[in-house]
Amino acid sequence: MNLARHSISSTAPVLIFDARFDSDCHIFTAATQAGFAVYRTRPLQLLRKREITGGTLAAVVPLYTSSLLFLIGGGRSPRYPPNKVILWDDALGQEVAELEFRERVRGLVCRKGWLAVALRRRVVVFEIGKVVSRYGEWDTCDNARGLLAMATAAYSTLLAIPGRQMGHVQLIHLPPCQPPEVLGPPTSAPPRPPARPTKHPISMFIAHESALTTLTVPPSGNLVATSSSRGTLIRIWDSTTGKRVREFRRGTDKAEIYGVAFRPDEREVCVWSDKGTIHVFALADDTGSSNRQSTFSPLKPFVPLPSYFKSEWSYAQYRIPSQSAHISLSAGPSKPPTADVVDEEKCVVGWIQTPPDDFDDPKGEPPLEHQLVALTYTGGWYRLSLPKPSVSAAVPVRTSTSGTGTVASGSPPRPAPASRPRSSSGSTFVGRLDKGKDVEREKEGGASHACVLREFRRFGRWDGWG
Repeated sequence: MNLARHSISSTAPVLIFDARFDSDCHIFTAATQAGFAVYRTRPLQLLRKREITGGTLAAVVPLYTSSLLFLIGGGRSPRYPPNKVILWDDALGQEVAELEFRERVRGLVCRKGWLAVALRRRVVVFEIGKVVSRYGEWDTCDNARGLLAMATAAYSTLLAIPGRQMGHVQLIHLPPCQPPEVLGPPTSAPPRPPARPTKHPISMFIAHESALTTLTVPPSGNLVATSSSRGTLIRIWDSTTGKRVREFRRGTDKAEIYGVAFRPDEREVCVWSDKGTIHVFALADDTGSSNRQSTFSPLKPFVPLPSYFKSEWSYAQYRIPSQSAHISLSAGPSKPPTADVVDEEKCVVGWIQTPPDDFDDPKGEPPLEHQLVALTYTGGWYRLSLPKPSVSAAVPVRTSTSGTGTVASGSPPRPAPASRPRSSSGSTFVGRLDKGKDVEREKEGGASHACVLREFRRFGRWDGWG
């Protein structure tokens, strides 16, 4: 009998043009070639989807957990002109307003009642109410990345934008953010407005000598995180005084830092870059985890050391697997030759609060711990827990499959060999860790600093859309 030969192939990875969390990381949006969707972050669940014909979107920005979203057209065939911001009400399934500019929109951020739009050399702020009204406009340096950040907590005021000179940061204070409306009887005391600062907040400070690549503030607006085009250092600043609070080192070789995220209580901060690695730094001294430092760091008060030896290195890391590392039995090309291609496992990372996976008391109330969720632009959803200092030997991971992907539980597997990010041609490099990290790890007795992969799933085409 002569049977035809068939190949078993996995579904081609969905191409994510944009993925981003809301201010509290309760939900996230994803824009694909077919439209956009809104997901619950934990547990991962598709809340709603919207297929859009006639073009693609470059960004979908959620306005908290409401049905309002801001859309920006982009890609090879933009659905909307790139110089417009569309206010979309998904409950109505239609556009309710649009903002048009004379040039392409580079970036935007929002909080309750407010929207800030970054253009090439200026930032425009709008007040969103029954009508959309222009509030103010500020000049910046050449801001091709569309950097800007806005505090979103109740009574916060801070808007951080690039200054008029390269490497500078300008701080703007908007009217206080209104607290969320309480539905039903209040469960706790409402947040009180913070005390007014004794000194007038600083409005400008010099963050780096080179151009900024990221600009981030926590929900409270008390701090500002910056990184430069060099991609080796992340600096934390006090937004009131403009003084540098901490300086963290991602690595020694140049990299493009994609983003920085503060833990909601501002006790830790995570950083991710084109190296495919997520780094976690302790920001407070009483977190139970300490950042790694060079063995020469105790000599700082006595010997003038180069800045490298004074640096604080991340205490925990996680390397996102490259796309080629995922299991695929497909014999043919996964994407048509005309489709856009993601060269690296580009991702966005957010903080969530969830019960610990090892909590097994059915009668007790589980405590909440902070974990990380990483979203890759090829549709990967990773839930990571931070390493605990008291954890000793690792236990094998138990995995199971479900309709939305693979769920991993238990302790982490043995870390896979580190790999460098792929080149633009899609090939991989033999990896090595950043200089200095291997030495520090050996001196610590080979202790693992890897975050624990608790759960892995897919979002996008695997959910039945896209």
